[in-house]
Amino acid sequence: MDIKRLYALLLVVVTLGSISLANSYTTHHQSSKYFEITKNMEIFTNLYKEINTYYVDDLDPARLMRTGLDAMLESLDPYTNYISESEIEGYRYMTTGKYGGIGASVDMVEGLPTISGLHEGFSAQKAGLRVGDQLTKIDGEPTQGRDIEAVLSYLKGTPGTKVSLTVKRPGERSAIKLQIERENVTVPNVPYEGPVGKDIGYLALTTFTQQAGQNVGDAVKNLKKENPNLKGIILDLRGNGGGLLHEAVNVCNVFVPRNETVVTTKGKVKEWNKEFKTTNLPIDTDIPLVVLIDKGSASASEIVSGVMQDLDRGVLIGQRSYGKGLVQNTRDVGYNSKVKMTIAKYYIPSGRCIQAVDYKDGRPIQVDDSLRTAYYTRNRRPVFDGGGVKPDLELLNPEAAGIMNSLANEHMIFKYATEYARQHPQISSVQEFRFTDYPDFLDYLQQEGYVYTTYTDKSIEALRQQAYEEGYLDDLAGELKSMQTALQTKKKNDLIKHKDVIVKAIEAELAARYYYERGRIEMGLRNDEEIKQAIDILNTPARYSKLLKAQ
Repeated sequence: MDIKRLYALLLVVVTLGSISLANSYTTHHQSSKYFEITKNMEIFTNLYKEINTYYVDDLDPARLMRTGLDAMLESLDPYTNYISESEIEGYRYMTTGKYGGIGASVDMVEGLPTISGLHEGFSAQKAGLRVGDQLTKIDGEPTQGRDIEAVLSYLKGTPGTKVSLTVKRPGERSAIKLQIERENVTVPNVPYEGPVGKDIGYLALTTFTQQAGQNVGDAVKNLKKENPNLKGIILDLRGNGGGLLHEAVNVCNVFVPRNETVVTTKGKVKEWNKEFKTTNLPIDTDIPLVVLIDKGSASASEIVSGVMQDLDRGVLIGQRSYGKGLVQNTRDVGYNSKVKMTIAKYYIPSGRCIQAVDYKDGRPIQVDDSLRTAYYTRNRRPVFDGGGVKPDLELLNPEAAGIMNSLANEHMIFKYATEYARQHPQISSVQEFRFTDYPDFLDYLQQEGYVYTTYTDKSIEALRQQAYEEGYLDDLAGELKSMQTALQTKKKNDLIKHKDVIVKAIEAELAARYYYERGRIEMGLRNDEEIKQAIDILNTPARYSKLLKAQ
């Protein structure tokens, strides 16, 4: 069949399908809307045919169509996406915590995909890969210039298949070649549970994949079994970007009674509106609870933290959450591909929706503080819609954020840890280890030519450029130089002033090198100021009660 006949057939099928769609809705909607759908589908198909047939250069029809699909969905909101057949493994991981792959996390460092984490017990670790290894080739194909999504898609695949890697390892002259068999990798959504302080339990929930509720419930049972005198639990949702809505309900059910309404969804299709209630017997409705959140806590994390706040079931500590009050669902669109789209907003028990941003033509529009509506918790404490969930005890981000962001952007702590681990085959236990080589870290920064660049630097340079273009540079040159000089003086002191914060970050990275994710979490617990605040609140019943009472 030639390409013109193929396009003609495609046009007939699409048009007939659109007409059928229009007819099926005629009794419920205005027919003019579906005439517009039919007309524009025909225009789109004709345009696609003409471009592919007559454009001056050869085109990849699939890539051209993907560009059109992505552009169309970008006009909606950032959570409505097309998921192609090749991206199904990533989607599977987001919903189940399982995927076919080698069991390694990868980030771009200095233009090359670099192993940034290993899941203990899976094929990457068993094959001898190390954190800091750089992948120069995958199945013989160079990785230089590839984006991270392409690299990850090469590493994922059907369990039982093999992938060949050429590895550049720091400190090694020769490339290392490995062949690793892909397997079903399961990443636990509760990577850690254990005691912190006397009679206080802690558990971290990193994502709301399948069985999150059951795993949180099991963790609470274990904490109570191991410590019959347990007097409080810390639930850590920091950096948890969400996941499955029904698992958010199940996590709430661990701490609140059966038949409690925890979330309601409302959208355009009224038949899809739902009220989600807890359906199981709770694990513990009385034990004092502290929930940790930050700006990375989103969606399902905000449901759980917001429900605990609305029902006065626990105290929230940290920073204001992300503010995602939208619900997504997936629909099959053929050839093993899907569209994930926003179908509703969700509302928690007080009646509020915590969505911080509206979207118009795909562009975010912040909800102004003056437009937020007051709602009330069960104890009549005022809470507000929009703008995420505000903690009951709001703790400021550390003032070292500037230097820490700079070190992270340049991967300096990560690269230093790689060098440190190369020279030190082992370290003492997490509880005993202390990093005391800070002068060595400063020397490393100097050897690497590290330049501490801040957003203020960029703003001054942008102002200088703008002044030049508008003819004001001569008039402002003195002021700009004074600002730059003052900033340089301030920056020189930051590496010394914020030594303690930087050392904690180094210790966490090193703990992960030797003891994997559990080591990173344990080290974080030892150094975490928010954990210390949570312990103090749980150890002070009067303070805990006061935070949950209307003032």
